[in-house]
Amino acid sequence: MSSSQTTSTDNLNTDSQSQQIPSPPEGKEWLKWLGPSFIWMLSAAGSGELLFTPRVAALYGYALLWALVAAVVLKWFINREVGRFTVCTGITILEGFKRLPGPKNWAIWLILVPQFVVAISTVAGMAGAAATALLLMTGGTAQLWTLIIIAVTAAIVFLGQYDGVEKVSSYIGIGRTLAVVAAAVFVFPNLGQLGGGLVPQIPQDVKYQEILPWLGFMLAGAAGLMWYSYWVGARGYGAATARRETPVDFSQIGEEQRQKLRGWLKLMTFSNTLAVVGALLAALSFLILGAELLHPEGVVPEENQVAETLGRLLGDLWGPFGFWFMVAIVFVTFCSTTLSVQDGFGRMFADGTQILVQGFGGAGRWVNENFLRKFYIVTLLAALPAAVYLFFGEPVGLLQTAGAIEAAHIPIVTGLTLYINHRMLPQALRPSAFTFWSTVLAGVFFAIFAVIYLIQLLGGSGGS
Repeated sequence: MSSSQTTSTDNLNTDSQSQQIPSPPEGKEWLKWLGPSFIWMLSAAGSGELLFTPRVAALYGYALLWALVAAVVLKWFINREVGRFTVCTGITILEGFKRLPGPKNWAIWLILVPQFVVAISTVAGMAGAAATALLLMTGGTAQLWTLIIIAVTAAIVFLGQYDGVEKVSSYIGIGRTLAVVAAAVFVFPNLGQLGGGLVPQIPQDVKYQEILPWLGFMLAGAAGLMWYSYWVGARGYGAATARRETPVDFSQIGEEQRQKLRGWLKLMTFSNTLAVVGALLAALSFLILGAELLHPEGVVPEENQVAETLGRLLGDLWGPFGFWFMVAIVFVTFCSTTLSVQDGFGRMFADGTQILVQGFGGAGRWVNENFLRKFYIVTLLAALPAAVYLFFGEPVGLLQTAGAIEAAHIPIVTGLTLYINHRMLPQALRPSAFTFWSTVLAGVFFAIFAVIYLIQLLGGSGGS
C-alpha cells in the first residue's frame, strides 16, 4: 500500500472515530451525570429565587404566582433545546449561532454585546448582596466586603478550583431548598389566595421594572440558558464527549449512533427536569414566605438591607436561629451564584471571542480558550464589576438592570436555538411538534413582558 493510500485510510479511520458516540449511562449511573443541571439551577438561585421572589411577594402577594410557574415551566423547554443542540452536535451553542446565514457572525455580536452589560452588573449585584450578610455578621463596610467577595470568587474560578466549591454549594443549595420548603409549610399559606394566584392577572399599578428582572432571572436568564450548553459539553454528554471544532456529520453515523444520542437526550431531559422541579419548589417557598411574612407589613428587601430583611423570613418563625440561618443562606447562595456567573460568562465570552477573532483571521493567544477565559475573569468579571459597584453601590438596582436585559434577550436566544436545531439536526433528533411550539410560546411569553416594560419605561420617561 502506498503512503498516500495509508494516509487516506488513516484519515478515514480518524473521521470515523470522531463520529463515534459513547453509550449513555444507565440506571443509577444517571445520578453521576446531574452536575450540569444543578450548576445551571444554582446560577440563578441568588437573584431569581432568593432576591426577586420575596420582593415581588412583598409587593404583590400571590397575585403573580401564575407568572412564576409559567416562567419556570417555559424555561424548561428553552433549556432542553439548548442542551439538545450540544448533546447532538458536540459543539457549543455559539458555534451553532456562528453558522447562521447572513452577515458573518451577526448573531454572535447580537448575543455578546448586551451580555457585556449583564455580566458586569450581575457580578457586582450578586457580590454586593452577599456583602449585606457579612455586614450583619462582622461589621465593616459594604464596599470593602463586596470587593473582597469579587476578588475571592474570581480567584477560585481563575485557579480552576470552582468544581470543588460547586459541589459544596450544591449540597448547601439542597439544604436551603429543604429549609425554605419546611418554613413555607410551617406558615400555613392561605390556600384560597394561593390558588387565586394561579389565575392570570396583573396587579393594579404594577411596576414592570420589578416584574421583568424577576421573570428574566427566574431559574436562568438568557446567559444562563446558553451556559447550559457549556456545562453539558464540559461534562461530556453525548457527542460532546470529545472537544469538537466542527459538529457531528450526521451523514456519517448510523441508526445505532443516533439511538445513543436519543439515550443521552433522555438523560439530559431527566437532569433538566430535576433542576426545574427543585427551582420551582424553592421559588414557590420564597413566594409563600414573602407573601405571608413580608407583604402584610409592607417590608421589601432593599439594597444594603437585603440580608437583614430576608433574615426575617425565618427569624419570625424560628427566632434568632432562624434569622442567622437565613443570613448564612443569603451569604452562601449569593457567593455560589457569583461563582457560577463568573464561570459561565468566562466560558461564553472566551468561546465568542475565539469565533470573532478567527473570523478576522486572528491567531495566537487571542484564539486560545484558556487564556481568553482567564482574561475575562480578571477584567470583565472582577475588575469592572468592582469599579461599577464602587460607582453605583446599589446591588438590587444593578441586578434589576441585568435581569431586564436577560428577559428581553430570552426570545432572541429561543428563536436562534430553534432555528439551528431545525437546520442542523436530522429529523429523528429534532424536537417534537409539541416541544417546538411550547418553546415558541416560551419566547413569546418573555417578549410580551419585555415589550410592556419598554412601553411603561418610555411612558414614564415621557411624563417625567
